[in-house]
Amino acid sequence: MIQLCIAAFTMGILGSFHCVGMCGPLALSLPLSSNSRAAKLWGAFLYNSGRVVTYSCFGLLFGIIGQTAALFHFQQWLSIIAGVLILLFIVLPAKYTMQQKAVSASNIFFTNIRKKLGSLFSKKTKSSLFTIGLLNGLLPCGLVYMAIAGALAAGNIKSSVLFMAAFGIGTLPLMWSITFFGNYIGISARQKIRKAYPYMMAIMACLLIVRGMGLGIPYVSPVLNNSSHNVVECCNKP
Repeated sequence: MIQLCIAAFTMGILGSFHCVGMCGPLALSLPLSSNSRAAKLWGAFLYNSGRVVTYSCFGLLFGIIGQTAALFHFQQWLSIIAGVLILLFIVLPAKYTMQQKAVSASNIFFTNIRKKLGSLFSKKTKSSLFTIGLLNGLLPCGLVYMAIAGALAAGNIKSSVLFMAAFGIGTLPLMWSITFFGNYIGISARQKIRKAYPYMMAIMACLLIVRGMGLGIPYVSPVLNNSSHNVVECCNKP
């Protein structure tokens, strides 16, 4: 459990550099009541807390799916499939991948979220800052999808929720600092980070595939217990 949370936290820290380019402008324009240090500190806390709550809810949802898969002994295949899908997303040309604009239902959903975000930016309340964070966590993001794949492979609800929460907490240091230091990371640095992002996704995909193979490597690819032994022992009882 601890190793899983450390992996998720590390993913959040490394991935937060990608978040600077994607969510940085939104974090810089938060509707704070004033420009004081205390207001920025509290506003950043509420905004980022909203994101962590949304990620944790994702962990709950996909933890249920992962636990159900584990009950039907499909957990290993689920991990392998998630890894393969991430690799296909990286390797295949954009015209062959599932894009947001290709699905009208998702277009409507995300458009409504952006409209709601726009209305919240006209308000300067604590609840609006928290809600902005909640809705921001729902916006399409490859890094979040990668974390969700890891939560799916966790195998139970508790581990999945902790995985996504640890991931969200890992993004806090850099995302919080944006509120205070603005565009501290230059454009050239952001471009280098974006170029490294596909490699991070590929590493995560390979780890998911290896985990699903059950090679007996501690923490990386553990062998799942086969419940068939319990059935045999039960049947052999006098």
